[in-house]
Amino acid sequence: MSLEMAPLLAVLIWSCFYSYVLADSQGEALTALKNSLHASGSQLSDWNPNQVNPCTWSNVICDPSYNVISVTLSSMNFSGTLSPKIGILKTLTTLTLKGNGITGEIPPEFGNLTALTSLDLENNRLSGEIPFALGNLQKLQFLTLSQNNLSGTIPESLSKLPNLINLQLDSNGLSGEIPEHLFQIPKYNLTGNKLNCGRSSSHRCESEGNDSGDSQKPKIGTIVGIVGGLAILFFGGLLFFLCKSRHKGYKREVFVDVAGEVDRRIAFGQLKRFAWRELQLATDNFSEKNVLGQGGFGKVYKGVLSDNTKVAVKRLTDFESPGGDAAFQREVEMISVAVHKNLLRLIGFCTTPTERLLVYPFMQNLSVAYRLREIKPGEPVLDWPTRKRVALGAARGLEYLHEHCNPKIIHRDVKAANVLLDEDFEAVVGDFGLAKLVDVRKTNVTTQVRGTMGHIAPEYLSTGKSSERTDVFGYGIMLLELVTGQRAIDFSRLEEEDDVLLLDHVKKLEREKRLDAIVDKNLNRNYNIQEVETMIQVALLCTQASPEDRPAMSEVVRMLEGEGLAERWEEWQHVEVTRRQEYERLQRRFDWGEDSVYNQDAIELSGGR
Repeated sequence: MSLEMAPLLAVLIWSCFYSYVLADSQGEALTALKNSLHASGSQLSDWNPNQVNPCTWSNVICDPSYNVISVTLSSMNFSGTLSPKIGILKTLTTLTLKGNGITGEIPPEFGNLTALTSLDLENNRLSGEIPFALGNLQKLQFLTLSQNNLSGTIPESLSKLPNLINLQLDSNGLSGEIPEHLFQIPKYNLTGNKLNCGRSSSHRCESEGNDSGDSQKPKIGTIVGIVGGLAILFFGGLLFFLCKSRHKGYKREVFVDVAGEVDRRIAFGQLKRFAWRELQLATDNFSEKNVLGQGGFGKVYKGVLSDNTKVAVKRLTDFESPGGDAAFQREVEMISVAVHKNLLRLIGFCTTPTERLLVYPFMQNLSVAYRLREIKPGEPVLDWPTRKRVALGAARGLEYLHEHCNPKIIHRDVKAANVLLDEDFEAVVGDFGLAKLVDVRKTNVTTQVRGTMGHIAPEYLSTGKSSERTDVFGYGIMLLELVTGQRAIDFSRLEEEDDVLLLDHVKKLEREKRLDAIVDKNLNRNYNIQEVETMIQVALLCTQASPEDRPAMSEVVRMLEGEGLAERWEEWQHVEVTRRQEYERLQRRFDWGEDSVYNQDAIELSGGR
């Protein structure tokens, strides 16, 4: 070996050693968490302490460098406590343990999770005080400690977190004075505690529902206090943020909205506000040759910015959201804080009196729908392992929107065309949250229902009301698209059968045990038939007629990972057999034949009277 190669080899050896030690320590921290939570034998069974790398474990997400960045353990009926060793996970950005029976205190070691942006411990039985050390989490955006047994005062350190935009402390036993700076957080909930609003009468403590406050003041004094407080907050806050931006030396657009609210600011952080001219130049004046696709929300154009960055520009239609520009900006902010590797990241936006545009990264492998049905000669077909990866990635993205965003985000148009593929063919769910950006009061041919026929859940069509379970239905149809390569509605099937809907077509073939006839012919039989069966079963569970019978997306993720599918499928088959028997009984009851007297009566009754 040459002397020139020695330093490089040393670096490589150290890098490998460091990665090994890092993975080992992360696995140790997660194993300690599993043990402290008293996980049963069937829970987190793949969290193997002898396996160095935890990145393959369920409910754990890592970045490309094998750093653990997300741990999600919602509603798993744990009964133990929180391990202080969790503080080892310095790269963790999301920790969700809501809806369990966790007891004990929040360890102060949580303050070591310096990369954390979201911490959700809602609906447990945690006690003790909120650790002052949580004030070390300078990147924290969402903190949810609602519905626990926490006591003591709210630490002053929480109100000074620079990036905190949502603080939920309701339904605890907190007391004492609320830190003054806490009221500058854009969204907070302190109801169901015994808190003192402090000296300032301008803060809306009473409307936030606290158990104490200055409710006995004369009305005139209250009005004067509120008006004076608003003026001070508005001008003082504006001056403060302008000075702060100048001193920090970076550009950050701040929008202050005082109409009906007290000191609510919308800070977009890294989100860029584009000029109309900038996007016009990037898309060659929105040339038709740059159109990537078109849907219910508008056209999408390929663009190249002045720094040669490729982008996708969505030009919205029906954009006149209630409240105008400010309402649009608020909704854009909510979309921008939904950050997950399987969700399309929002780069920026543009608003004019007549236009609303959103700017996203350009996905070079386009959409799943394109790769299934629109590929050009010579382009590769999506192989089966990639389709499996897409199914799981899209499920994880939707699970994040439904269960880890506050407020939750409902997609309303889940389909293969809205699942994009990055350079590694990983699934990236796009167009989420856009239904909230358009004016639902407008009436036109599509009424208020947003989506694509064949993908829309029956209850959404009949009532116009959507929920997470309407997304689950659309996801189930998307799974069938992945397996078959076909569209959700295909009138060409009328030539051979009555099943225009892909769902009915697959159900029929599944009953006949003709799974090979279901699978996309472009795969040339290069697939695992057991894995195909799993995906079809999950799809049919997701597309049940009753929304209450459909699984949540967290359950879908677990079933795709091999947990809990058999029981759900057996139950579904029993219900389906009963339903079909009832349907066939009704058919026989009314199928009397051409010469039947009953049939003649029916014909006569249908005539004029």
